[in-house]
Amino acid sequence: MARTQAANYDLRREAIVATAAALFARDGFSGASLADIAKRGKISKSLLYHYFPSKEDILYEVMISHVSGLEAAARDVAATSAAPERKLRELAHRFMTLYVGAADRHKVLLNDLDRLPQKRRAEIVAVQRGLIEIVRKLMIEIEPSLKKKSGQGFAAAMLFFGMINWTHTWFNPKGAVSAGALAEMAADLIVGGLAKAGE
Repeated sequence: MARTQAANYDLRREAIVATAAALFARDGFSGASLADIAKRGKISKSLLYHYFPSKEDILYEVMISHVSGLEAAARDVAATSAAPERKLRELAHRFMTLYVGAADRHKVLLNDLDRLPQKRRAEIVAVQRGLIEIVRKLMIEIEPSLKKKSGQGFAAAMLFFGMINWTHTWFNPKGAVSAGALAEMAADLIVGGLAKAGE
């Protein structure tokens, strides 16, 4: 008879991923062992293996859960009927909310992607490229002249990500500037820059 899945299976699995993300962010993938994750999560190592066969499986889940959240937000915003600039502002707000709420996962994504096996790394990169493409198209919606300027739409998208991707290294959610205000600043800089690029 097949073993039934516990009612709190998903919650416990997510708790393991959150615990691992915090350890990987602090100590690096190589610096945190499965024993460390089990100890910090207050579970046995054998139970940990029930949820994840290997440390690489946990690392993959830390990353894919994060980029999938970003992708879902980007697709939701892109599908609305809002004006292009409004979409950009909404996307900046959604991304900042996700970055603040998943700072550990974001740090792990930026620092340890090369620790994944090639196939799984390629899956993460494919989602990242899809995100960039969504934003690139949005930049062209905001400033249509970019369509005729080779590479500038992509460059604008990368500048947008460059402004917010590294906020985890310095941004303090309890500081003088809120995540929402920072999102607006990023959008203002991009919109102003796109207008200049269209001249």
